[in-house]
Amino acid sequence: MPQHVYATVEDVLHGLADYFVAQADAAIAARGRFSVALSGGSSPRKLYELLASEAYRDRVKWQQVFFFFGDERDVPPTDPESNYLMAKTALLEPLHIPAAHVFAVNTLLPPAEAAQAYTTAIQDFFGSEKARFDVVLLGLGDNSHTASLFPHTAVLQVATASAQEVFVEEMQAYRITLTAPMINQAHAVAFLVYGAGKAAAVRSVINGARDIEQYPAQLIAPTKGELHWFLDEAAAAKLA
Repeated sequence: MPQHVYATVEDVLHGLADYFVAQADAAIAARGRFSVALSGGSSPRKLYELLASEAYRDRVKWQQVFFFFGDERDVPPTDPESNYLMAKTALLEPLHIPAAHVFAVNTLLPPAEAAQAYTTAIQDFFGSEKARFDVVLLGLGDNSHTASLFPHTAVLQVATASAQEVFVEEMQAYRITLTAPMINQAHAVAFLVYGAGKAAAVRSVINGARDIEQYPAQLIAPTKGELHWFLDEAAAAKLA
């Protein structure tokens, strides 16, 4: 489980952007396309803006990239809390990604229906093959959640590779998330974590005793793929 630790947040972002480019090139060479599940939340916005910048925008064959989402909040796609809207403004629109290459969760449906529809959309994209994203990008909450796999939620026990709805008690709101088995089918999974506020969670997930109910990100262990952590020194400060 490679851990890439950088001095600054900017260095972390460039390190992961370079990794993204390399994975895109490899996937397109091998399979003719690159499928990526994007992370939501605040941390990845800077990564998406970097990928859309002059420094990186010409380094990826964007016309062969297909975008999915690791999780989504149960809000309309125009809501400021929408992961889709964040990715749209930071990455998809600046790169002029065609709508047919973007698979957003239909949050206009009830949560259970939205999850089922997203599972179907993923299965249809991969056809008769196992649904294996080339890269799944993930963040880490200070409570050790990733995607919308929150502590002590029923979705942690789901054994199918799918999208599922989950009610998060602390937020009194639904979310739709890829399950751990779906994430673990990926060719590669990359965590992006920075800031001293995440140091305790990083230590618990990587060095702590296994307790998936308390530290859901421990569920992430690709079965036939690779797992990378991209950290700044502040986030990695408490690692053994």
